[in-house]
Amino acid sequence: QVQLVESGGGLVQAGVSLRLSCAASGGTFSSYFMGWFRQAPGKEREFVAGIRRTGSTVYADSVKGRFTVSRDNAKSTVYLQMNSLKPEDTAVYYCAAVVNYRGTYFSPSNYDYWGQGTQVTVSS
Repeated sequence: QVQLVESGGGLVQAGVSLRLSCAASGGTFSSYFMGWFRQAPGKEREFVAGIRRTGSTVYADSVKGRFTVSRDNAKSTVYLQMNSLKPEDTAVYYCAAVVNYRGTYFSPSNYDYWGQGTQVTVSS
């Protein structure tokens, strides 16, 4: 059983940076595709960023150029560096893992394990 625990959320002002972390345990982290999603009140959960086991990354258009996803396999941790935060980035942020990655990552249904989420609130 894989467990994912996010941390690093908080209340910040627009324009500042925040880094989220997601620590994994109970599995072979280095082999997983890791994704970050977010869900704002009244909205569906949406893909934010992902990183393959090779280290290559993918981003939603809404965060491209502002957010950076990275991973440290030695620490079984994936990060989401969020710069130039905007009020519309306010959401609960979740990390998730795909155990047997086959090239699809955009939908929440692609993922096998989820963290509990961490709240990010950006004030204007």
